[in-house]
Amino acid sequence: MTTAKPSTAGCPYHLDGAAADIHGEADALRALGPAARVVLPGGIPAWSVTDPHLIRRLLTHPDISKDAHQHWPAYIDKEIPEDWPLRIWVDVRNALSAYGSEHRRLRRPLASAFSPRRVRAMAPRIEEITHTLLDELDALHAAAPGEAVDLRAHFAWRLPLLVVNAVLGVPEELHDGFRDAIGGLFATDLPPEEAAAAPVAVYGLITELIALKRAEPGDDVTSALVASHAEGELTDQELADSLMLLIGAGHETTVNLLDHAAVNLMRNPEQLAKATSGEAGWDQVVEEALRHQAPIATILLRFAVRDVHDEASGLTFARGEALAINYAAAGRDPGVHGQDAAAFVVGRATSGEHLSFGHGAHLCLGAELARIEARIALSALFTRFPGIGLAVGADELRPLPSLISNGHERVPVRLGPPATA
Repeated sequence: MTTAKPSTAGCPYHLDGAAADIHGEADALRALGPAARVVLPGGIPAWSVTDPHLIRRLLTHPDISKDAHQHWPAYIDKEIPEDWPLRIWVDVRNALSAYGSEHRRLRRPLASAFSPRRVRAMAPRIEEITHTLLDELDALHAAAPGEAVDLRAHFAWRLPLLVVNAVLGVPEELHDGFRDAIGGLFATDLPPEEAAAAPVAVYGLITELIALKRAEPGDDVTSALVASHAEGELTDQELADSLMLLIGAGHETTVNLLDHAAVNLMRNPEQLAKATSGEAGWDQVVEEALRHQAPIATILLRFAVRDVHDEASGLTFARGEALAINYAAAGRDPGVHGQDAAAFVVGRATSGEHLSFGHGAHLCLGAELARIEARIALSALFTRFPGIGLAVGADELRPLPSLISNGHERVPVRLGPPATA
């Protein structure tokens, strides 16, 4: 892969919507300072913030908002094209895009579903799903020993989808539809027509899910949100967009975490041995995986409510300017993680200092659930298939065409014989 370069000296850096080399791009952006002026796919100007210290300050600053409807003049004044391919990320009305008291209102009905007690109680169900999927992989291996299997499609994709669907009470007949539709929300290389079709497909499924839960409510998050809507606590759009947030973000983050963690362990058998021998815990594997490959590479967008001057960096973000937070760059910052920040090292002292689940008021609600899923899944995968390895060279793994979602299109592996009981 070629290292990303600024478009021209002195001009804004044009981010690659196909995301061919997010870490090469991050290195180039980091060289331009703690934050650099960029152009997003679709020609929209913004800042890309790469320095983890600046990110922490901005994400806790009272004058940095996520609400385009209130604080992005270009959006309010209709200067952002209706067919901007990334528009769904600012159009939505949910906790991800809200500010201040509105954020607290929209986050409140979601928070109880992801309380530590509820999340820990899900561990047996996650273990059950994991072992069912491993049994299916075992069957694939038995049917065609030595044949390559796509670990992302058969394991990393399916586990988080089944878990989040259990949390939300999504019936089985909608599973495949959500699986197929979610990816389009995160693709950043689509032409406007295809980009516009992705949320339409997801909203159609959400409308069907809401109708099912109105008819037959259950003990699940969707039914609770539908009840909140019936009591006037959520608008129609807030209800639909809250479900989009939970299904999309709750799934995509964990898929990419499992994908990259498994790839890194297969590429670095000495690091895998630390976990399988007990030298390091699977929790340490997960934290280093989150640091090394942030599952969400860049999150869109934040806005300066008024001019914000950051004393430490000397930068001023003018009122209304848009900011993209580059978590992939932050995770490999050499000032925090050392000159070997690009290396995957289980037990690294700074692994836990990553920002991959965000920071401040918008810290990911599902962070602990994702961690539990990953610990259970990775331990079980490498215990069941101790000889698992990539079926292609690491340089043949193709990244997702997304500057937001950091994963692979496919992860072909050869499982090897399963461990005997």
